[in-house]
Amino acid sequence: MEQLRVGFALTGSFCTFSKAMTALEQLRARYGDVTAIVSEHSADTDTRFGNAHDFMREMERICDKRVIKSIVEAEPIGPKGILDVLVIAPCTGNTLAKMASGITDTTVTMAAKAMLRNGRPVVVAVSTNDGLSGSCKNIGALLEKKNVYFVPFRQDDPTGKPTSLVAEMSLIPETIDAALRGSQLQPLLLGPSGK
Repeated sequence: MEQLRVGFALTGSFCTFSKAMTALEQLRARYGDVTAIVSEHSADTDTRFGNAHDFMREMERICDKRVIKSIVEAEPIGPKGILDVLVIAPCTGNTLAKMASGITDTTVTMAAKAMLRNGRPVVVAVSTNDGLSGSCKNIGALLEKKNVYFVPFRQDDPTGKPTSLVAEMSLIPETIDAALRGSQLQPLLLGPSGK
């Protein structure tokens, strides 16, 4: 097991939570020390994809520690050097916009700010229906930002949702390894699913 302190932050792309839980389990098995962080909406919103309380409980079971779920709890991440790397998976278009604009009004954006102000890597696993429309400029802005790295992504349904992008969650560990070396994992743009 590699010794690395990983933060794993969820934002409200509820349809990808089950894949995110699988990724969280893989990171815990690989790195051991993983801290779950959730946006306020993720912590409180029940959807057709699951009950918020159940997801929170599952994250605490996997990580064997309490979930960080408030700005106050996330702020010390930077000054105390609590994490070596932060993964935001899934990262919604809303969170992309806030990060690109320097807005820190959620638990997850505070965690990201805390990491970036100390020159530590933030790994973004995008999941947004407007990745090739409204969120495209924010992805571009974050690609230029120092210490922000993207998990390679693809269009998840080019015919039904032509502007939708989703990260390949299985590539999170490889993206972390590249980010710790100061490199963006390539290729960034993946072909259709299954190819």
